[in-house]
Order: sequence, then structure tokens, then C-alpha cells
Amino acid sequence: MSFTTKAKIRKKRTLVVPKAIFEKLGLQEGDLVSISVEGGAMVVRPARDAVWLSLRGEKFAKISPEEIEEESVKQQQSYIEE
Repeated sequence: MSFTTKAKIRKKRTLVVPKAIFEKLGLQEGDLVSISVEGGAMVVRPARDAVWLSLRGEKFAKISPEEIEEESVKQQQSYIEE
């Protein structure tokens, strides 16, 4: 996916992300971004943390509530036995 647009740097070095890019990246107000310099270019990337991934990231495994409860009981038992 390649998309280019222009934006103006405003007072206090504020850069407003154009709506089209904001939407293409699936950003929401309050999201963190990573800003770096690569070969003389400023690169802005979404900063996906564990919370974001758990809430909005791609799901690749399934676990049932019963399996979660079973694992919880095992972990609790390991603390009691120590």
C-alpha cells in the first residue's frame, strides 16, 4: 500500500495527520505513534503495544472460557503448594 500526501507543520512543531492516512492506518484519537529518521526522511508508524494488540490486533488463537478457568485453577494450586 503506497499513499502520499502533504501536510503543513504548524505552530509549536504540530503536524496534523491527514484524514486519509489516519483512516488507512486505522488510527484513533489517543493512539501512540513512533517517529524516526530514516535516510533523511521522517517516518511515522503506529506504535502497537500489548493492550492495542489484545483489543484490536489480529486474532490467531482461540481459547474457551473453560480452558482459561482450568489454567487459572492450576496456577492457583501451584501457589498453594509452594
